[in-house]
Amino acid sequence: MPQQKDIVKIAIQMPGAYPQLIQLDQKKPLSAVIKEVCDKWNKPDPENYALQYTDGVQCYITESNRVDIKNGSILRLTTAPGRCAEDLYKGIQSSDSGVRCDSLKLLAAVSTDITFAQEFISRDGHSLLVQIVEGASECVIFTATEHKPRAVEPLLMTHALTGFLELMDHGIVSWENLGHMTSLSSPLCRWHVSLAILESMVQSSSSLFPQIMQEVSLERLITLLQVTNLQIQTKAMALLVALLQTAGDSDRQNIIHSSMPMGDEMAHYLYVLQSVSLNLLESRMRTPMDIYSQEQRETLQGLRQAAFETESEGSLNNERRRSLCAKEFRKLGFSNNSNPGQDLIRIPPGLLALDTMSYFSTRYPDAFSRFVLENSSREDKHECPFARSSIQLTLILCEILRIGEPPSETGSNYHPVFFSQDRLLEELFCICIQLVNKTWKEMRATQEDFDKVMQVVREQITRTLSTKPTSLELFKNKVNALNYGEILKLRQTERLHQEETLAPPVLELKERLKPELQELIRQQRLNRLCHGTLFRKISSRRRQDKLWYCRLSPNHKVLHYGDVEEENETPSIETLQDKIPVADIKALLTGKDCPHMKENKGKQTKEMLDLAFSITYDVEEYSLNFIASSRTDFCLWTDGLNVLLGREMNSESMRSELEILLSMEIKLRLLDLENVPIPDTAPPIPKPPSNFNFCYDFSQAEQ
Repeated sequence: MPQQKDIVKIAIQMPGAYPQLIQLDQKKPLSAVIKEVCDKWNKPDPENYALQYTDGVQCYITESNRVDIKNGSILRLTTAPGRCAEDLYKGIQSSDSGVRCDSLKLLAAVSTDITFAQEFISRDGHSLLVQIVEGASECVIFTATEHKPRAVEPLLMTHALTGFLELMDHGIVSWENLGHMTSLSSPLCRWHVSLAILESMVQSSSSLFPQIMQEVSLERLITLLQVTNLQIQTKAMALLVALLQTAGDSDRQNIIHSSMPMGDEMAHYLYVLQSVSLNLLESRMRTPMDIYSQEQRETLQGLRQAAFETESEGSLNNERRRSLCAKEFRKLGFSNNSNPGQDLIRIPPGLLALDTMSYFSTRYPDAFSRFVLENSSREDKHECPFARSSIQLTLILCEILRIGEPPSETGSNYHPVFFSQDRLLEELFCICIQLVNKTWKEMRATQEDFDKVMQVVREQITRTLSTKPTSLELFKNKVNALNYGEILKLRQTERLHQEETLAPPVLELKERLKPELQELIRQQRLNRLCHGTLFRKISSRRRQDKLWYCRLSPNHKVLHYGDVEEENETPSIETLQDKIPVADIKALLTGKDCPHMKENKGKQTKEMLDLAFSITYDVEEYSLNFIASSRTDFCLWTDGLNVLLGREMNSESMRSELEILLSMEIKLRLLDLENVPIPDTAPPIPKPPSNFNFCYDFSQAEQ
């Protein structure tokens, strides 16, 4: 009897037949499941059939990915990848051009599935595609006298190249084994699919880089940037970026500076293409939501439904779901939960905010679920509102990417990451909305801190994009590393630079002031030891009722200590009978190295270890053991004892106090230099005069 966790309830479709509702046993071999399905539909030869998703990425179901099947999934019974690969392998060799074209079109569609790709490549199908492309390459050459291809089959060529690119993208076959394909770059460079193939070859194999560089000149890519076909422009840009990323320093210089004025021109082209492409989103950004639009309302309800199903796992009935609609929208972070469309009337970002939220929920459902569930479990005032954050984040991204601003005639500031993604805004949003939640937690924010959090997020995005990341993965790593703590450090550093406290002359002044201030801290520590401190005795039974006092003599030569009766008592030196000459002290021990900590090993707490210290004296046979009442007393005594032993003070309290004193002293000394720029280097010393005869001649009479 299979366990309940191994059972998945799914539907299986087949054209011309009623769907089957089955309970899929994940422990049963997939071949047995397919046989049962085929038997119900009276389909012979079940080995020629396979299961495939009907939604999203319609990949084949295999033993390795079947664990991803969820309750409610809809699959279809289709031709097995091996049988499909065999049929298409024969179809693309057909003498009938219609059959050949249809086979190549289907091949381009199914090659995205790695299971099919493995079957097709195992039959050497990729080599057959190379032969087809090479054989037809002459058909797509434009002659000097003709303005259209002669005897051309452009659709067939497009499908062949698309299928070939999809097969190679799986990495099953190395590009090195197909190096001769670069010979096609010249006649095929007008086709965006060919440019995509060249881009993939450059990124996958450094050994092919010289061949491609020889075949594809920068001037030719510049020409392609000027055509009206946006698809070709984009692929030409992508190939150029790939070449620049793969090239070494010398090759990169050759690419960029092949002709002197080309560097600025290329940067301008990149900037213009980025600006024009992103401005396609302007209409959505400037369109408010129409609360009477059925399509927009369905999108909004779909967002709520995705969050609701994620949270409740479909356990509630339809009537209950409708009654909880307003509550669901409130939990999603909409201000107007009874009519959430009102939140999206604001322009900008208008409908673009709805687009980004919908994209995130469908493209990354797991991340969307985590966001919703995590904030649903927090207290109301600590919830990070998803909808409100999304609307504001979309506006921030529009401002950073300058969506809606026409390209400047001289602009050249572009983002390399743009050329690695077709949907840059949406993908950036998916990364940054998770960053909002992360930063919200780091700041321990409440609803009142919303604007502060979004300011920090804007700064995180702006700083990361300013480093020119070349891929989304690199952007994601950098922006997540730039946490709230790092932002505070950067702000502090920039503030100090602005105040000129980090200027080289000021740093030099700090170093000169440091010995004097350190001596001041030493004297304070010794004065504290002379005043003395009350300590508690820790017995083997962990009792803390006994008190003792320790203080340093005014001449700093003897430590006096002894038991006292009352906690508020400050005994005189004469009443403390026990003495240890400072000259006899051999070492200062702290933490687990202390003898009284070793004796009670396993019984002491971390707090006690942090407060324990001991001094050994005579020939290290005796020790005086301390447990400070606070970290402050621990730092004061360990610093003071280190001073008595002629060692450097090393406590965190000393470092903090030294920094405070240095900062105050520097600010006092710089008061007279307000608004006066401090040079980084000292002014040059004039050369000595040619002679030093400066004596005034008093013998001459005054006129």
